[in-house]
Amino acid sequence: SAVALLILTAAAGLAMALGLLPRVPVNRFCAASNNRTGFLCDDRVTCVPASQVCDRVSNCRNGEDEQEKLCGDLPRSLPGYLIFRCGNPAYWVYADQQCDGMNDCGDCSDEMGSLAACPPCGSEWWSCSPVLYKYCSCVPRRLCRDGVQHCLSWSDEYIC
Repeated sequence: SAVALLILTAAAGLAMALGLLPRVPVNRFCAASNNRTGFLCDDRVTCVPASQVCDRVSNCRNGEDEQEKLCGDLPRSLPGYLIFRCGNPAYWVYADQQCDGMNDCGDCSDEMGSLAACPPCGSEWWSCSPVLYKYCSCVPRRLCRDGVQHCLSWSDEYIC
């Protein structure tokens, strides 16, 4: 019976190696820089920011962040944790673009409202209603007092 068990184990290993048996899916979720959502490479160390997955540049040693099964039918082929669905369901952005201060969805749904659930403006940002389409509810503090109106209220020039 020990020989039979050994043969059965070897057969199962061979079947798994040949792809005949389903493999347990690998959890590839990780936190990249600034605690942003990322994709874990096969080396189980390298964490690629979500927006660098399927960008035609291999960031993992074995190129798993650019494989056809992952990138073949965007966004459907990506794991759900790598994408954020915009207010308009026809649009999506990578999860690490959510709450980054930029209007990536075009309707600010990645920066404001219950879908995004973003924290208030951080210390590098000034809270206001922006004039520019690319910002939603905060403008970078580096734009304060630069002689250009970025907030509807002009608070970036007089208060910030």
